Formats: sequence, structure tokens, C-alpha cells
Amino acid sequence: MSRIGKRPIPIPAKVSVDIQGTHLSVKGPKGSLARHLPEKVVVAQEGETITVTRQDESRAARERHGLVRTLVANMVDGVAQGFERRLEIQGVGYRAQAQGNKLTLNVGYSKPVEMTMPAGIEVKVENNTQVIVSGIDKELLGNTAAKIRAVRPPEPYKGKGIRYQGEYVRRKAGKTGKK
Repeated sequence: MSRIGKRPIPIPAKVSVDIQGTHLSVKGPKGSLARHLPEKVVVAQEGETITVTRQDESRAARERHGLVRTLVANMVDGVAQGFERRLEIQGVGYRAQAQGNKLTLNVGYSKPVEMTMPAGIEVKVENNTQVIVSGIDKELLGNTAAKIRAVRPPEPYKGKGIRYQGEYVRRKAGKTGKK
């Protein structure tokens, strides 16, 4: 039995859940999310909790049990509280600027890199080097943060680039001079 899959998901106040077959929609104070769930897994609401069970003991059902529970829990947490990822920009002259749903990155290229954020994702910049990406869909948020980081990933010699807050970058020793 899946340790993650068998845990019930508590539904916070002000969050409503609508389950119709394999379609799940969750509404809360931050917004609403909807998702089609895979076959072989049954999602049921029992009072103030949601439980995820398998239809049978097939390999497909066992594989999806914990996944579906985590997806549903992330949907409930997202509409109740929201998620955020913080990125740091390190390097001389490297900076970011946010205007509406556009993020402009000056990270050592000849021209600034402009990125348009998808619907449901907000971006803020603090001190020109701290980028805060927030939203209710954890999957979309993670993908957007990864795309921002991919513009200039941290390099191992000087540590310059865009990294997640708290990310450790292993440093390498550079070339030594001839003696």
C-alpha cells in the first residue's frame, strides 16, 4: 500500500471540491483549478476530507495511487494558500525587472531577455536580484521557475547566474598559472 496515497487530504474552510467521475475541480479564495485524473484510481470526498483509493491491485493502479493523492493535495493547498518560488541572480551587472506579466532579465547577454509569464503566474522583483514567482498551480509554477533559471544557470567557476534560493552550487577550481 502506498504510504503517501493512503493519507487523507483535509479540506480547509472556504475551499469547495467537486468530483465528477475522473474530473476534479477545486475552488478557494485564491482561485480555482480543474484536472482530469487518470484511470484505476478513485477519488472520494468524505465530509471534510478527500480519500484516494485504487480500483484494483494492478501495476498501473499502484503507480498512480500516490501520484494522484499528491496532485489533489497540491490543488487544495494551491487554492487555499498558493505557492511561491524564489530565485536569486548573482553576477556583476546582472539584474531583473518586472512590469505586469513580463520579466526582463539582464544577465550578461548582448540584449535583455524578456519573458512573458503564463496566465495564473505572478512575478515580482526585489532589490533587482530577487525574483519571486507565485501562483496556485504548483506544476505550472515549477515549470516557469525552471524556465527562468534556464536563461542563465549558475556556472561552477564564479557562481554567476540564476539559482533557486538556498541552492548550493559546487564550485570548481579554475586553471592554475604556469610556474
